[in-house]
Amino acid sequence: MVSKNYFDHNLALLAHLRGLLVALGEREQIPDESHAAFVQRLDELIIALPDIPEDRHLGQDMICQVFHRYPQVAHQVPRDLLWFFGGDCLHYMPDEEISIYQQLDERRHEAEAQGQPFDWNQERQLLELPETSSRH
Repeated sequence: MVSKNYFDHNLALLAHLRGLLVALGEREQIPDESHAAFVQRLDELIIALPDIPEDRHLGQDMICQVFHRYPQVAHQVPRDLLWFFGGDCLHYMPDEEISIYQQLDERRHEAEAQGQPFDWNQERQLLELPETSSRH
C-alpha cells in the first residue's frame, strides 16, 4: 500500500509534467492531433490513478513515451516519477540514482511502519549530498 502523501506527491509531479507538455505544444511545432491525444491520455491517467494505484503499467508506458516523443523535455521529467512507476522507466536512471531511490523507499517504509511522518523531498536531499559533506 502506497502512503497518501507519497502518492499525492507523485500525482502533483504528473500534473507538473502535463504542464510542461502543454507548454511545449504551445511553443513548438508538434503534430497537434497526436500531441493533444497524448496529453488527453495523460489527463486520463491522472484521473484514474487514485482509483487504481497498484496498476501502474499505463504510467510506465506514458513516461517512457515522453522520452521517445519529446526528447527536448526528457531532462525535465521528474526523477521521482521514474521511480514511482518503475518497470521500463528505470532504464532512464543510472544505477547510482536507483540506489538512492531504494534507500529512500526503505526509509519511507520504516517511517510508515512506525507511524512516523516522512518528508520525501527532505530525505532525498539528504541522500543526494556527497558522502564527504556534513549532513546537518
